[in-house]
Amino acid sequence: MLNENFTKADIVARYLPKKLIAAGQAEAFAPSNIALCKYWGKRQSELNLPVNSSLSISLAHLGTRTQIHPSQTGEDQVMLNGQLLPVESPFARKVVSFVGLFRRDQSYPVIIDTRNNIPTAAGLASSASGFAALTLAINQYFQLQFPDTVLSAFARMGSGSASRSIYSGFVEWRMGLQEDGMDSHAFPLDVNWPDLRVGLVKVSTAVKAVDSRSGMKRTVETASLYQSWPAQAAQDLEKIHQALSDGSFSELGAVAEHNAMSMHATMIASWPPLLYWQPDSVAAMQKIWALREAGVEVYFTMDAGPNLKLLFQEKNQALLETEFPGLEVVAPFEASESGASTTVKEPS
Repeated sequence: MLNENFTKADIVARYLPKKLIAAGQAEAFAPSNIALCKYWGKRQSELNLPVNSSLSISLAHLGTRTQIHPSQTGEDQVMLNGQLLPVESPFARKVVSFVGLFRRDQSYPVIIDTRNNIPTAAGLASSASGFAALTLAINQYFQLQFPDTVLSAFARMGSGSASRSIYSGFVEWRMGLQEDGMDSHAFPLDVNWPDLRVGLVKVSTAVKAVDSRSGMKRTVETASLYQSWPAQAAQDLEKIHQALSDGSFSELGAVAEHNAMSMHATMIASWPPLLYWQPDSVAAMQKIWALREAGVEVYFTMDAGPNLKLLFQEKNQALLETEFPGLEVVAPFEASESGASTTVKEPS
């Protein structure tokens, strides 16, 4: 058991070979994921260790593709969506720092080329897919051959939700208890739900004024409502497992929506108040509630941002595409580019 003050580098170093051998290049894809039972609050900040366990659904083809090549300049370079970033930019510093955890101070300057097909830092979980893809690419580039559970734990050190983006389908991230955090990793669930759909309602793709990390910290430190969050999250996780076992879409959707609204309630109760919603976010919520009153089974969830993610079944897709023009629909259990897959029983 490690002291909680040990750093990421100390922990990663225990798993690394003494001498790294770099491949000529590496490439990896990781899907973004949407939490149905949210991760909100940390028990340890350095390692991104969560207060509660969480559960997500991946977004199949939506996510991040990352390539790593040797740098011929002798310096690290970071590209985002085809653009070379200044080395002092926050994104480049964060990426280079993460790669540095795996280099053991050996001279391996690299080009990290990252491309998102979802907006970056807009509340659509780009950091989750980003750090998962980077972790997978590092594993390939340095030929480390780490098991998925270790990759998940390492991705979590970059961004908590990245632990879930190592896999596709329904994924649970257990909070873990160890001080070094290596039991805090995700794993895929044996559930296949072919007619499940996730619809992205993009209210805004602008970078958030308050990032998730800062918002989480403010909530934990200032919102008295937060005291009830860990217990509710644990209960919601159990309910989602039951809904998956029963194949009950209505229960899955209701619990996910309630969980999201409860998380946002703790944010609103922070000081200064933290409100990611915009007027169009509220208008979309009200439309969803009206559709449910009219008998259309559709629910929503929201991360720390203004955008909604609709949960519905294939039979309602055409109607919802009409009600929400521009809706981007994802079928999570269609073929995914990510390595891991979950295919077992279908909900009855």
